[in-house]
Amino acid sequence: MHEPTSEVERAWFAAEVEPLLPELYGAALRLARNETDAEDLVAEAVARAWTHLGTLDRRAAFRGWLFRILTNCFLSERRAGIARVSSEPYGDESEEGGFSIFDRLHQPILLWWGNPEREFLNKLLREDLERAVDALPDPFRVAVVLADLQGLSYKETAEALAVPVGTVRSRLARGRSLLQRALWAHALDVGLRSERKEEKPDV
Repeated sequence: MHEPTSEVERAWFAAEVEPLLPELYGAALRLARNETDAEDLVAEAVARAWTHLGTLDRRAAFRGWLFRILTNCFLSERRAGIARVSSEPYGDESEEGGFSIFDRLHQPILLWWGNPEREFLNKLLREDLERAVDALPDPFRVAVVLADLQGLSYKETAEALAVPVGTVRSRLARGRSLLQRALWAHALDVGLRSERKEEKPDV
């Protein structure tokens, strides 16, 4: 396929890609899990996008299209058929009612926490969420990165992974449950939990 050559196309492409580079790199870093591979992944995705610009039907859909290319670059490099996982590779993908960290916290504790505790929780979530995402099995990690971290719609995520929207929903449900389990386990390790016991009424 021939690369687009007009200066107008070059200018448009550069203007569209440049503001997306931080998002692309963030997604690539969570996919590749190291900076060098993430940089290579972004470079390859941008190069492919430029080469195949003529296949973009709607320029308003450029962002989703570019993330789809990034994902395809990652999947092709993995050569592991992430988009076509076996039916039971990591447990039940259809788990909709999985673990919820919010079910483990008494609601009033969120009101009792002051600023220091909230700052600690925010720091814990930022740092440990990244580690928890990195530790997810690839099918769930890719879905979470695209839909939850990069904000692609379910439809865009499904197109990027070449799977039905229902599969995206199920992988997200499972991935989110695994993430919350990991965050809750760490919260227990560092003592970030309600120590209050339910008081028995006086008789």
